[in-house]
Amino acid sequence: LVSVLFFLTWVSYYNQGLLSVGNIPYQTTEDAIGNHFSQAGHVTNVRIVYDRETGRPKGFGFCEFADQAGAQNAVNTLNGTDFNGRSLRVNYANKN
Repeated sequence: LVSVLFFLTWVSYYNQGLLSVGNIPYQTTEDAIGNHFSQAGHVTNVRIVYDRETGRPKGFGFCEFADQAGAQNAVNTLNGTDFNGRSLRVNYANKN
């Protein structure tokens, strides 16, 4: 039963098109990330992770697509590409 629940949770995350985005320039905004990723598909949500104590960005975040096809396109076309002088790391987000 646990493995079935894990699989269903994984499938729901995968189908939602949730990606982790690493090596984000510290001065960028969620809007800028969303605009950049929209070339791959319909972006529904972007979140940059901030340090709780300092309020500064940590250099990574998440980008969610309306469908899995857009997310896959982003992984295929945007991973390793330059964004404001930094090479983005784009992968499917995992629950861990």
